Amino acid sequence: MQQKLMKGLVFLASFGILALYQYYQAPNNSQSARSSTAIAAETRTSTGGSNDYRQAIDQVSRSQNDPDAKFWTTVQGKVVKVLKDDRDGSQHQRFLLALTPDITLLVAHNIDLAQRIPVQEGGTATVSGEYVWNNRGGVLHWTHHDPKGRRGGWIEYAGKRYD
Repeated sequence: MQQKLMKGLVFLASFGILALYQYYQAPNNSQSARSSTAIAAETRTSTGGSNDYRQAIDQVSRSQNDPDAKFWTTVQGKVVKVLKDDRDGSQHQRFLLALTPDITLLVAHNIDLAQRIPVQEGGTATVSGEYVWNNRGGVLHWTHHDPKGRRGGWIEYAGKRYD
Protein backbone atom coordinates (compact mmCIF):
# COMPACT_ATOMS: atom_id res chain seq x y z
CA MET A 1 0.00 0.00 0.00
CA GLN A 2 2.79 2.45 0.91
CA GLN A 3 4.63 1.57 -2.28
CA LYS A 4 1.56 2.45 -4.39
CA LEU A 5 1.18 5.71 -2.48
CA MET A 6 4.83 6.62 -3.12
CA LYS A 7 4.50 5.82 -6.83
CA GLY A 8 1.40 8.00 -6.99
CA LEU A 9 3.16 10.92 -5.28
CA VAL A 10 6.17 10.61 -7.60
CA PHE A 11 3.82 10.58 -10.61
CA LEU A 12 1.97 13.69 -9.40
CA ALA A 13 5.21 15.56 -8.68
CA SER A 14 6.60 14.65 -12.12
CA PHE A 15 3.37 15.73 -13.81
CA GLY A 16 3.44 19.06 -11.95
CA ILE A 17 7.04 19.76 -12.96
CA LEU A 18 6.28 18.90 -16.58
CA ALA A 19 3.20 21.14 -16.60
CA LEU A 20 5.21 24.09 -15.22
CA TYR A 21 7.98 23.50 -17.76
CA GLN A 22 5.51 23.50 -20.67
CA TYR A 23 3.73 26.57 -19.32
CA TYR A 24 6.91 28.66 -19.26
CA GLN A 25 8.28 27.27 -22.53
CA ALA A 26 5.28 28.12 -24.74
CA PRO A 27 6.34 29.08 -28.29
CA ASN A 28 6.83 32.80 -28.98
CA ASN A 29 4.63 32.77 -32.09
CA SER A 30 1.48 32.46 -29.96
CA GLN A 31 2.38 35.29 -27.62
CA SER A 32 -0.83 37.23 -28.27
CA ALA A 33 -2.88 34.29 -26.97
CA ARG A 34 -0.78 33.88 -23.83
CA SER A 35 -1.69 35.33 -20.48
CA SER A 36 -0.10 38.42 -18.98
CA THR A 37 1.37 36.26 -16.23
CA ALA A 38 3.10 33.97 -18.74
CA ILE A 39 4.63 36.92 -20.56
CA ALA A 40 5.70 38.53 -17.30
CA ALA A 41 7.30 35.29 -16.12
CA GLU A 42 9.61 35.32 -19.14
CA THR A 43 10.73 38.88 -18.63
CA ARG A 44 13.27 39.90 -16.05
CA THR A 45 13.97 43.11 -14.22
CA SER A 46 17.47 44.50 -14.16
CA THR A 47 18.07 42.51 -10.98
CA GLY A 48 17.41 39.34 -12.95
CA GLY A 49 14.38 37.99 -11.11
CA SER A 50 11.26 37.07 -13.07
CA ASN A 51 9.42 36.88 -9.74
CA ASP A 52 10.33 40.55 -9.10
CA TYR A 53 8.90 41.43 -12.48
CA ARG A 54 5.68 39.50 -11.84
CA GLN A 55 5.31 41.41 -8.58
CA ALA A 56 5.88 44.73 -10.37
CA ILE A 57 3.24 43.82 -12.98
CA ASP A 58 0.80 42.85 -10.22
CA GLN A 59 1.44 46.11 -8.36
CA VAL A 60 0.95 48.22 -11.50
CA SER A 61 -2.19 46.27 -12.38
CA ARG A 62 -3.70 46.82 -8.93
CA SER A 63 -2.73 50.50 -8.99
CA GLN A 64 -4.48 51.32 -12.25
CA ASN A 65 -7.72 51.86 -10.29
CA ASP A 66 -6.14 53.64 -7.31
CA PRO A 67 -5.88 57.43 -7.74
CA ASP A 68 -3.57 57.56 -4.69
CA ALA A 69 -1.05 55.09 -6.16
CA LYS A 70 2.56 56.31 -6.13
CA PHE A 71 5.61 54.02 -5.83
CA TRP A 72 9.04 53.25 -7.27
CA THR A 73 9.31 50.29 -9.63
CA THR A 74 11.34 48.74 -12.42
CA VAL A 75 9.52 47.32 -15.41
CA GLN A 76 10.36 46.08 -18.87
CA GLY A 77 8.28 46.17 -22.01
CA LYS A 78 7.96 46.94 -25.68
CA VAL A 79 7.81 50.51 -26.95
CA VAL A 80 4.46 50.63 -28.74
CA LYS A 81 4.28 54.34 -29.54
CA VAL A 82 6.67 57.28 -29.48
CA LEU A 83 4.72 60.44 -28.63
CA LYS A 84 5.48 64.12 -29.16
CA ASP A 85 7.53 65.76 -26.44
CA ASP A 86 5.68 67.50 -23.62
CA ARG A 87 6.99 71.07 -23.75
CA ASP A 88 4.90 72.53 -20.88
CA GLY A 89 7.26 73.38 -18.02
CA SER A 90 10.16 70.93 -17.97
CA GLN A 91 10.47 69.18 -21.32
CA HIS A 92 9.70 65.46 -21.30
CA GLN A 93 10.28 62.82 -23.93
CA ARG A 94 7.20 60.58 -23.92
CA PHE A 95 6.54 57.05 -25.11
CA LEU A 96 4.10 54.23 -24.37
CA LEU A 97 5.53 51.02 -22.95
CA ALA A 98 3.46 47.80 -23.12
CA LEU A 99 4.27 45.65 -20.09
CA THR A 100 1.76 42.97 -21.07
CA PRO A 101 -0.89 42.84 -23.82
CA ASP A 102 -3.33 44.62 -21.49
CA ILE A 103 -1.07 46.94 -19.45
CA THR A 104 0.51 50.02 -21.04
CA LEU A 105 2.27 52.85 -19.22
CA LEU A 106 3.27 56.32 -20.28
CA VAL A 107 6.98 56.98 -19.73
CA ALA A 108 7.77 60.68 -19.20
CA HIS A 109 11.55 61.19 -19.32
CA ASN A 110 12.78 64.68 -18.37
CA ILE A 111 15.05 65.85 -21.19
CA ASP A 112 15.92 69.09 -19.39
CA LEU A 113 17.80 66.93 -16.83
CA ALA A 114 18.88 63.94 -18.92
CA GLN A 115 19.65 63.09 -22.50
CA ARG A 116 17.01 61.93 -24.96
CA ILE A 117 16.71 58.15 -25.31
CA PRO A 118 16.78 56.89 -28.93
CA VAL A 119 13.69 54.70 -28.44
CA GLN A 120 11.86 53.34 -31.46
CA GLU A 121 8.55 51.55 -31.77
CA GLY A 122 9.10 47.81 -31.37
CA GLY A 123 12.19 48.21 -29.20
CA THR A 124 12.43 46.81 -25.68
CA ALA A 125 13.14 49.12 -22.75
CA THR A 126 13.69 48.53 -19.06
CA VAL A 127 12.59 51.53 -17.04
CA SER A 128 13.14 52.36 -13.39
CA GLY A 129 11.19 55.28 -12.02
CA GLU A 130 8.27 56.46 -9.97
CA TYR A 131 4.81 55.18 -10.93
CA VAL A 132 2.00 57.68 -10.48
CA TRP A 133 -1.63 56.91 -11.22
CA ASN A 134 -3.45 58.63 -14.06
CA ASN A 135 -6.79 57.82 -15.68
CA ARG A 136 -5.07 56.01 -18.57
CA GLY A 137 -3.16 53.38 -16.59
CA GLY A 138 -0.33 55.33 -15.02
CA VAL A 139 2.84 57.21 -15.80
CA LEU A 140 6.48 56.47 -14.96
CA HIS A 141 8.57 59.55 -14.31
CA TRP A 142 11.84 60.36 -12.49
CA THR A 143 13.48 58.03 -15.01
CA HIS A 144 16.76 59.94 -14.68
CA HIS A 145 19.22 61.02 -12.01
CA ASP A 146 18.06 63.48 -9.37
CA PRO A 147 20.21 66.63 -9.42
CA LYS A 148 19.60 67.01 -5.66
CA GLY A 149 21.03 63.55 -4.99
CA ARG A 150 17.79 61.93 -3.92
CA ARG A 151 16.49 58.75 -5.49
CA GLY A 152 16.58 58.77 -9.28
CA GLY A 153 15.72 56.30 -11.98
CA TRP A 154 17.11 55.15 -15.31
CA ILE A 155 16.22 53.65 -18.67
CA GLU A 156 18.02 50.79 -20.40
CA TYR A 157 17.58 50.67 -24.16
CA ALA A 158 19.57 48.89 -26.88
CA GLY A 159 22.18 47.71 -24.38
CA LYS A 160 22.87 51.16 -22.90
CA ARG A 161 21.77 52.63 -19.58
CA TYR A 162 20.64 56.26 -19.49
CA ASP A 163 20.25 58.14 -16.22
